[in-house]
Amino acid sequence: MGIIGKVVGGTIGFALLGPLGAIAGAAFGHAFDKNDARYLEGGPAAGPGASSGEQAQLIFFVAAFSMLAKLAKADGRVSQEEIDSIEKFMLYDLNLDPQSRQVAMNVFRTAVQSPETFVSFAQQFYGQFRGQPQLLDLMVDIMLRVSLADGTISPREEELILSAVRIFNFSDDHYRQISSRYIKDVNKYYGILGCSPDDPDSEIKKQYRKRVAEYHPDKIASKGLPEEFTKFASQKFREIQEAYETIKQERGMK
Repeated sequence: MGIIGKVVGGTIGFALLGPLGAIAGAAFGHAFDKNDARYLEGGPAAGPGASSGEQAQLIFFVAAFSMLAKLAKADGRVSQEEIDSIEKFMLYDLNLDPQSRQVAMNVFRTAVQSPETFVSFAQQFYGQFRGQPQLLDLMVDIMLRVSLADGTISPREEELILSAVRIFNFSDDHYRQISSRYIKDVNKYYGILGCSPDDPDSEIKKQYRKRVAEYHPDKIASKGLPEEFTKFASQKFREIQEAYETIKQERGMK
């Protein structure tokens, strides 16, 4: 992620407030000045302030790994399976380079020890991305993956995930649709499309078109979202296509 290199190198400066600002300051080795958008350590940033897109990228980066840190620690210990799951997220979903992966783990370790709460991170994440539901979906998706990395979701982990679901204003049905990708008691393919097995073919087609429009890689790229999200969108796009083709075959749809 280019923004990480800029921040670490001190070539860009801007204010990052709230609990995520405290995590970022510790993880990047800087304290962000809340008043004039300069680093408190080392004087003014060497380069210009960040664009709104770059700010969004940094907030996504810091919030995601801060939330995952609190989630991983929820049952009292951070397991190796959870670390492995987070590393896969960094490598395959976000396509982070080695420097960014190292910084992500710094954020993760800082947040594990931070007195800030999971809820405070989730609220700031939602405040930034409330208008980008794909990113909210991605956050819940990876939280489920990390929680299930050791084979089961503990009650405390589930409590935190559900608190994020409420903060993100997801309905129960919406959450079930996401969790159905990993929890076997819900039909996986209908869940991917956001449908029910009882829905008519017309509703299946409608939801398919909607999901394709939401996750089409060209549309994602045009919104100025974090570069790494384009890869996730491509994966989601293929997943949606697979789900629709499977349901079509099962129903004999044309």
